[in-house]
Formats: sequence, structure tokens, C-alpha cells
Amino acid sequence: MTSNIQLHPSWLEVLKDEFLKPYFKDLKDFLLQEKQSGQIVFPPGSRIFAALDETHFDKVKVVIIGQDPYHGTGQANGMCFSVNRGITPPPSLKNIYKEVETDLGLQPPNHGDLSSWAANGVLLLNAVLTVRANQPASHQNKGWEVFTDTIIQTLSKKKSNLVFFLWGSFAKGKRNLIDSNKHLILEAAHPSPFSAYNGFFGCHHFSKANLYLKERGIEEINWRLI
Repeated sequence: MTSNIQLHPSWLEVLKDEFLKPYFKDLKDFLLQEKQSGQIVFPPGSRIFAALDETHFDKVKVVIIGQDPYHGTGQANGMCFSVNRGITPPPSLKNIYKEVETDLGLQPPNHGDLSSWAANGVLLLNAVLTVRANQPASHQNKGWEVFTDTIIQTLSKKKSNLVFFLWGSFAKGKRNLIDSNKHLILEAAHPSPFSAYNGFFGCHHFSKANLYLKERGIEEINWRLI
């Protein structure tokens, strides 16, 4: 399922050793077994690495960390919190839009496609890159977390002045992978309706990220979604 996917050269250069490690072979075997047993897996194979395809290593400025893909039909598109146009934005994404509007005065779009953020340098990285249809967290602890932890650590080590958005307890658990002396770490509650009022709303992460980038002479993120 992953063997036919070609990563952008900028990512392949820093991650090439991962594909040779035993855990990644086990992960590929697991995904192949899922396919052979008739399980429906999201996102489609060509979109599993979409977050990396859409935001090349050398372009990353902000990292948003999600947990695992949406498990409803047609929702997962390989970028955390994002859905394709024509798919109703899920509740967490709607709350993200509310915070962007409060923070920056930008009107929410009528879609859930975050690819323009990705093109601007926002890496929309789920910790787990696949999921069984209608079975949340079904592909956790199969190896994806090792792979994406390596991505976070590599970004922290090889780059400077990144902004990491850690929303919710799961994402906050990645804090120890990031060098806070080189990067800005912004933490808040998860934007889910169950927790957004406990510290996500009013976090002003979007303006804080741009201020941090601007102060370092880095072009700010255009958070406006057309």
C-alpha cells in the first residue's frame, strides 16, 4: 500500500533510513494484510503521505500535530483536520475556523480544504497516517508513531524557528521531541467540541505564530482560506 508512493526529494533525503528499518517493514506488512483481508483503509493510498507531499521539508514553518485520520467515508485526505471540498467540515475544524476568525478577523470558508495552508508552509501532520473505515484509532501502535515522531525530531534538529501547535493532551505528549530553545511551542486544548472551551478558544495561536515568524524575518503564514 505504501510501496508505490514517492516522497518529495526533500523528505526522502532526511527520512530514507526509516524505510529500511524493521518497524517500517512490519507496518507495510500490516497495511498489506489489511488490504488483503478486505478492510477499507483511509485515506486512499495515494494520499497517505499527502502532508509531506503538500509541504516540502525545506518549506515548513508551522507544524500542526493531529492524532489519526478521519474515519468517515470521504473525509480523510492525508492532512490533519483537513477534508476535501464538497465534504462538510467536521466539528473540530469548524472550531479552528472560529478561532482564526476571532484571532485574525478572517471569515470562515465554506469548505474544509486546508491545502493552501500546507502550500504556505504549514505541515498538517497526523501521528498515525492511516485508519480503518469507521474504526477510530484502529491503526495506532502499528509503527506510524515511530515514523512521525522521527519527522518531528528531524524537523526540530535540522531546522530553526519553527512553530509547533500542540492541541490536546496527545499532541502535548510530543513536546519532548522538540527543542524549545530553537522553536516556539504553543499549547492549547484540543479544538474538539468536548474541549475547545477549555482553552482552545482564545489561544491566539495563529497571530502568535505570525508574530514569532515576523520577528525573525520569516514570511508570515497567510491563514486566509479562499
